[in-house]
Amino acid sequence: MARLSVNLNKVALLRNSRRTGVPDILKFAGIAHDAGADGLTVHPRPDERHIRAADVPALAALMQPWRPGFELNIEGYPDARLLAIARAVRPEQCTLVPDPPGAFTSEEGWKLGNADMPLVRAAVDALTALGCRVILFVDPDPAVVRRVPASGAAGVEIYTGTYAAACRRGDGAAELQACADTAAAAAARGLVVNAGHDLNLANLPALVAAIPNLAEASIGHELTADALEIGFAAAAGAYKAALARRPA
Repeated sequence: MARLSVNLNKVALLRNSRRTGVPDILKFAGIAHDAGADGLTVHPRPDERHIRAADVPALAALMQPWRPGFELNIEGYPDARLLAIARAVRPEQCTLVPDPPGAFTSEEGWKLGNADMPLVRAAVDALTALGCRVILFVDPDPAVVRRVPASGAAGVEIYTGTYAAACRRGDGAAELQACADTAAAAAARGLVVNAGHDLNLANLPALVAAIPNLAEASIGHELTADALEIGFAAAAGAYKAALARRPA
């Protein structure tokens, strides 16, 4: 069964539109836990437009009785700031993304060419020494996966934004196959396979069926949007159930 990591970025984004502390991300972290999620994801960007650096130790403290079974996953660009945040809380998982500081959202994976590899390898070494499982955000491209073992990372998170966009157009088959091929390439190399970006209750079942070795999906934006209609606990439960369904 694939794990559900609830991304709290959009809850924090709403909170940051006022100075009242509402909604309280710690409260929503607890709701996600009680609804059956397997962990939380946060992406403390330098501009702090959603999750702030100060949120991370507060979440880690809240989660302490639930960890390590309920995992903390920190996403971000592997600069000194991210490494310091990880060092302070020692997350179970750290997902490295190639976003420059002003990126709107994570829409591209590592290419792991000569320009990327020294930075990535150094970060992987530092984070692994802290006890983190290090995951690299990659495009749905088996060719990139072949370069991952040289980085020392434990696995990949397949960017599913192009798959989700194709589903919205009604022609998701080719992008789904690219995700499946990338997952198979990763599994052949003993890598953990995660997925994330724009996954929702409509496109998730086909992805789960196509990637039998899917370990985890990190879902925030679409889950939060569904929560506006059905409530946060119900949304987390629905995504957990969708990840549990496997073809007969």
